[in-house]
Amino acid sequence: MRFKTFDDLRSFLVVARHNSLSAAAENLHLTKGALSQQIKRLETELGFAVFDRHPRGIKLTSKGTELLETAEQSFRQIETKVSQLAEVTDHPLTIGVTTYFASRWLSPRLMDFMQVHPEIRLRIQPMIDLSNFAGRDVDVAIRWGNGQWTDCEILRLLNCPAWPTGNQEAYQSVRKRGLKEAFEGFTLLRDREDSNAWSEWYAKAGLSETMRLDTLIIPDPNVRVQAVIDGQGVALNDDLITDEISNGRLVRLSPVELSDYGYFLAFEESAVTKPEVVAFIEWITSA
Repeated sequence: MRFKTFDDLRSFLVVARHNSLSAAAENLHLTKGALSQQIKRLETELGFAVFDRHPRGIKLTSKGTELLETAEQSFRQIETKVSQLAEVTDHPLTIGVTTYFASRWLSPRLMDFMQVHPEIRLRIQPMIDLSNFAGRDVDVAIRWGNGQWTDCEILRLLNCPAWPTGNQEAYQSVRKRGLKEAFEGFTLLRDREDSNAWSEWYAKAGLSETMRLDTLIIPDPNVRVQAVIDGQGVALNDDLITDEISNGRLVRLSPVELSDYGYFLAFEESAVTKPEVVAFIEWITSA
């Protein structure tokens, strides 16, 4: 037998839940007579009665009770699946991030997010300039710095103090000449023209930073790390270069650090109206 009257089966569920034709008809916006005809049509196709009719109302038959249990479970599964499918976003949740942070911290954790939220399509957008992501179709950006930005909403993600690093040659220069004199001869590598990170570090280290022309702007942190290894200058880095420190390719040049530096979630205020953005923020801040 190929069952055809699924609409009538749905009406049967409503009648059974209300245990009343009148109440169910009102719920379904049908007349009592029309609903009664649906139930009779269902019983004709099934080949058995689902209700016993009495002067004071209706009562499920034993077969009707069994059908109700199975039908409720099946419709509940369908409703759950429809709800899950409806939550799948038409556009992927886009995270703007440097390849440096993505490869060293974010990527190993993404599988967990995908397992927790299979309904969210995720896109990682490699970016170098994260200072302004408005209009770039990025929902959340992950910025490095001290969090002192006013152009968007900011939420601290990972505290990661910054400290000066150099290669072995730079390290030997600090040992032989002292911090002040050695730094007078180093080229300072910066992430952008308007960065104050080195000025903040000089002040904290008690050094006088005069007007320096020997600076090199390298926005890409991966390239900047390699430039330090190659001896092109010194840069402020953090614990994400643990491997390079362990194998001796980079050396920490001073215990002085910018303790308020780290990685921050940056997003427009309107972004938190999107459930997928909220889900990502809640997940990553607890990862």
